[in-house]
Amino acid sequence: MSYIARIFTLVAAVCSFTVQAAEIPPPPSLAVKSYVLRDFNSQSTIAQQAGDERVEPASLTKLMTAYLSFKAVKNGHLQLTQTLPISVKAWKVEGSKMFVEPNRPVTVDELLHGMIIQSGNDASIALAEGIAISEEAFADLMNKEAARLGMKNTHFMNATGLPDPQHYTTAYDLSLLASALIRDFPEDYKRLYSQKQYSYNNITQPNRNRLLWLDPYVDGMKTGHTKTAGYCLISSAKRGETRLISVVLGTPSDSARATESQKLLNYGFQFYESHLVYKRGQPINQLKVWKGRENVVAATVPADLSITLPKGEYARVKAKVTSRQPLIAPISAGQDVGTIEFFLDDKLIDKRTLVAAKNVEVAGLFGRLWDTIKLWFA
Repeated sequence: MSYIARIFTLVAAVCSFTVQAAEIPPPPSLAVKSYVLRDFNSQSTIAQQAGDERVEPASLTKLMTAYLSFKAVKNGHLQLTQTLPISVKAWKVEGSKMFVEPNRPVTVDELLHGMIIQSGNDASIALAEGIAISEEAFADLMNKEAARLGMKNTHFMNATGLPDPQHYTTAYDLSLLASALIRDFPEDYKRLYSQKQYSYNNITQPNRNRLLWLDPYVDGMKTGHTKTAGYCLISSAKRGETRLISVVLGTPSDSARATESQKLLNYGFQFYESHLVYKRGQPINQLKVWKGRENVVAATVPADLSITLPKGEYARVKAKVTSRQPLIAPISAGQDVGTIEFFLDDKLIDKRTLVAAKNVEVAGLFGRLWDTIKLWFA
């Protein structure tokens, strides 16, 4: 056998019968500048229009401010009960506010509520200054985090989303950020993003996300608006185990961003379905190992693996595992050992990395010599 990868064919669906899928209609026509609809579990894009087109994010920026704030709390840099001073810059900032005051310190938790529910620009700046001393230094952190999350067409200049020629993103990048926030901080997301109103300084303000009132499956996320950006909304809705994320940018009105987002979510839930194919750590195949104390290693996925397809097509999916040969010990758990490709009929629909489920130590001298000889003739 040669050094080339050994191929194994798996049937991804348990069912042996074929289901003829109904014809899926095209996505709805939306009155927007751009949009993206993605499945949270599989990270598959279901529909998009100008998803990679550069746009102004407006207050959707605050998702990154929240992400870094949650991270600071998780790392112990901030405490929810800790009070932060309010600078003159935060107090005087234009746009939406939670109405903090310079002589009245505010807790981190209050600022998070004010930023997420009331879309307070003052709260955003106060959190940015609490984390990085200045909003400018915080913007550097935002850009580093954006790069780490794979937001390749994004650049931040501030923590609020106030207009700046160098402050931009895309619908696709925002979907990555929304997914990362839910994935990395699920408890914070659950606690804050579905709240319909918040009161601070004797002022009660409603969450601007109308879908929280209109759709019981929607549990977040964030609105945005400036004159140049139009009305924007990132929505997340969960039905059963399926969660969809909708990013709608540049609609003409507050009501339109909710209506267009609802159309997109309904389309995804009606015509698509997500299936958990393999759980993290679940053995998928045994791959040949050379010069090891064991001759094989179990290959698995580093995270739960789901795929999203039009309803009725999952039973026709097949998978092909490719081993990176020769796999020579030592092998560490989590090491890249191959790939798994998913095909619908003959069309490649997804490809993921496989990793070793456990360590494989080096064999003794005789075992290594014997496998060396076998490799000469493989």
